[in-house]
Amino acid sequence: MSNIDIPEVLNSDEIGDWDMSCDVAVIGQGVAGCCAALEAHRAGANVLIIERASGGGGASAVSSGIYYLGGGTEVQKALGHEDSPDEMAAYMMSSCDPLDPLAVRQFCDDSASHFSWLEEQGLPFERTQHLDKAVFLDTTECLMYTGNEKLWPYREVAKPAPRGHKVAGTGENAGSVGMAPLLEKCEKEGIPAIYDSNVTNLVRDANGRVCGIRVKQADGIIHVNARRGVILAAGSFNMNTQMIADNIPLLGETSEPLGIPSNDGAGVRLGLSVGTATSAMDGVIPTASIYPPAQLIKGILVNKRGERFVAEDSYHGRTGNFVMEQPDQKAWLIVDQDIFAYPEIPTANHSFVDGWETVEEMEAGLGLPPGSLVRTMEEYNKNASEGRDPVLFKSPEWLKPLDQGPYAAFDISFDRSTYLFITLGGLKTGADGECLDARSEPIPGLYAAGATAAHIARSGKSYASGMSLGPGSYFGRRAGRHAAGANWSRG
Repeated sequence: MSNIDIPEVLNSDEIGDWDMSCDVAVIGQGVAGCCAALEAHRAGANVLIIERASGGGGASAVSSGIYYLGGGTEVQKALGHEDSPDEMAAYMMSSCDPLDPLAVRQFCDDSASHFSWLEEQGLPFERTQHLDKAVFLDTTECLMYTGNEKLWPYREVAKPAPRGHKVAGTGENAGSVGMAPLLEKCEKEGIPAIYDSNVTNLVRDANGRVCGIRVKQADGIIHVNARRGVILAAGSFNMNTQMIADNIPLLGETSEPLGIPSNDGAGVRLGLSVGTATSAMDGVIPTASIYPPAQLIKGILVNKRGERFVAEDSYHGRTGNFVMEQPDQKAWLIVDQDIFAYPEIPTANHSFVDGWETVEEMEAGLGLPPGSLVRTMEEYNKNASEGRDPVLFKSPEWLKPLDQGPYAAFDISFDRSTYLFITLGGLKTGADGECLDARSEPIPGLYAAGATAAHIARSGKSYASGMSLGPGSYFGRRAGRHAAGANWSRG
């Protein structure tokens, strides 16, 4: 973290007269900021939203609009999927290795009621589902499997259930359909917001409590007093090249960040300025999915040693993480004529290499060590013919011997294909969004939520689509209530 520009902390006795005053200042108006502002306002606090862009929505509005929620939501019930907080917690605890297990347990316990709250705010969720493998949908269907619930060993730990709840929008930017009602609620309830306003510094009082902010606007500097607290909901550090280089050096020149220009780590750096600890700063989800079409999952992925390295039915972000870590970041998708198809995600830029009549010719054509791919294919085909994968435990539904030549390979190497990524690291927080130092002591008056805070999943290997918007909106609500001085209550 030594190369990161950390803002100066200002002392309140140096400010003089405050230009504006509120109880709770919310920095950022994405999903976490909106939910924090609404709850703080409804708890009786005077709230001010400060947003760098010219309007609200943030990166949430340009996301695919998936909220990871479960435990028996109304959508799950309507479509006949059994789920419980216990099953959801068992899955998330085993797959995510969360920094704060108690906070994750509370998220799972409250997940169904939080979904209902989101619907009450006007977010549109259909009682429909799409259970095929997909990255995003060009339909308004809602319920999806968006993680590794069906993957070994997690399917042995908890009963799989679809928990990705997509708002009724279409395409990669369906998130705007979910953000519009939240922004409208903020406006209708009279929560003031100032735009084109960049928070540059935090202000502390003589007791060390964060009590305000310095804001840079086009026509000058203003200081805002926040009597009860400041909530950092300013997004990730995807766009900060220095923070990426310092923390995730394996991301290369062909990797592209997903986000908006203000996702430059400003919230993280503000938190660091007053001693907040960070977590999972090396966490990243890189995605360049091999599916759809789903039939390609029946192929195998091999590295430059001709060895398999990840179960091919993994969530695309998990696969991307493993590809990133392979020798020379090289990897190929191997298929036979039975399942041949071109990967359909256009942004991935996976290239067709060639076709070969035999495995031996393919091995030589890919420049793999002599005998390596032949051995891998022989072992895989023998086990697949028996409906098993004792090496990586790929689910039986995706197993088939690759024995129908000719064969083909697609180059999915990390340094060649285009892997889009989001960062998972951020400020260390408690269940109510309170910023914590390295010893888990709260930083008085400071909160963080959304992508400014560290995600529950600390690695892309355990991430699921929706684990940004789902927990971000939930913990944003909790931060808003706590900052306003109210206790958290379910619903």
